[in-house]
Amino acid sequence: MPLFDIGFTDILDILLVAFLLYQVYRLLKGTVAINILVGVAAIYLIWKLVEILHMRLLSEILGQFIGVGVVALIVVFQQEVRKFLLYVGTTNFGKQAHLARMFRWARRDDEVQLDISQIIAACQVLSAQKTGALLVFIRKSQLGTFEQTGDRIDAELSSRLLESIFQKESPLHDGAVIIGGNRILAARCVLPVSDNSSLPSRLGMRHRAALGISERTDAVALSVSEQTGEVSISVEGQIFHRLSFEELQSRMEKLLAIE
Repeated sequence: MPLFDIGFTDILDILLVAFLLYQVYRLLKGTVAINILVGVAAIYLIWKLVEILHMRLLSEILGQFIGVGVVALIVVFQQEVRKFLLYVGTTNFGKQAHLARMFRWARRDDEVQLDISQIIAACQVLSAQKTGALLVFIRKSQLGTFEQTGDRIDAELSSRLLESIFQKESPLHDGAVIIGGNRILAARCVLPVSDNSSLPSRLGMRHRAALGISERTDAVALSVSEQTGEVSISVEGQIFHRLSFEELQSRMEKLLAIE
C-alpha cells in the first residue's frame, strides 16, 4: 500500500487552496490586517499540533478560541471581506479588453466612450500649474453612494470644465470628480481613505483617497499632486507614481478598454 495515496482531486484541492491564500495575501498586503492574519495562522497551527500530541485541555481551549474567533475575524476584516467579495463579483472574462473587442455586439449602440484626449489635456494644465486633482473613472462597479456625497453635475466631459472645477477658487475643487462614460457625473465627492501602511509619507490625503476607492471598488482613480504636479493612477489597490503623459494615456486606454 503506498505511503501517500494522492489523486487528481487532491492535487486540485491543494492548488485551489494555494490560489485562495494568494488572493487573500494580495488583498491584505501592506495593511495592518496582514499581521492579524499571521497571528491567527500561528494559533491555528499550534492548535493542530496540540491535537496531534493529544493535549486535550489545551486543544479544547484553542478549539473554542478558533470557533469564536471566526465571528471576530469577520468584524475585524469587514473591509477586506467586502473587497474580496467585490473582487469575486467583478472578475469575469467580459471585462478583458481583448474580449470586449471580440464581442462588439455586446456593447450598447448608445454607449459613449471616454474621450481620453480631454483627460490628458486637463492633466497637462493641472500638472504644470501644480493644481491638485482627483478623478475617479467608473468601470463595472457603480459609485452611486460616493456620487451622493458630492454635487451632481452630469455634464459632458471637457478639459476646460475639469480645469475650472479644480481651481482653488472653485467651490467644487475640494474632493473627487466622478466620471462615467464621457460625462462628469459629480464633483466634490468624498472618498474612503486607504489605511495602507506601506505608502510613502510624502503622499497626501488625495493619493490615499485615490488608493482607498481602488481598494473598495474596481474604479480607476487618477490623482495630480499639488506639491509636485506628478500624475498617479490607482487601480485594484495599487498606485503607480510619476507617470509621463504618454504612460498615462496608455494605461488609461488599457484599463478602460478604450479603442
